[in-house]
Amino acid sequence: MHHRGQPANVVTYNSLLDGMFKNQEPNEAFMLFNQMKECAIDPDIFTYNILIDGLCKGGRLIDAKEIFQDLSVKGYRPNVRTYNIMINGLCKEGLFEEALALLSKMEGNGFLPDAVTFETVIRALFEKDENDMAEKLLQEMVARGLLN
Repeated sequence: MHHRGQPANVVTYNSLLDGMFKNQEPNEAFMLFNQMKECAIDPDIFTYNILIDGLCKGGRLIDAKEIFQDLSVKGYRPNVRTYNIMINGLCKEGLFEEALALLSKMEGNGFLPDAVTFETVIRALFEKDENDMAEKLLQEMVARGLLN
């Protein structure tokens, strides 16, 4: 694209990054992410969501957590999708206390958890036989009108 006079933009890079993570190429994705920044193309929240999601799915939760924590330092504000991705990654690793703390932080930062947020945590809790905690969240979900 660049050689044809059509330089890539953030959407192009996001698509490539997403494809690399889907093909389980996290190292290549990081190289491309660095190239993106070297080309003075600013990542957006979608870029960071792709990175965090790909890292969580690739078993690299520590890296995902680091990127998530750096978002505010870099001037980005996580959105509901960002929180849902991190909460899902934490739940997959059985880190329910951290997931619930992040859910609380999410609300404290002015983002209302949606049905996806609650379903992610509830499903993970039931899978790990944390039925009491899952039932509490299910009741909260009903109280918020997120479940009919």
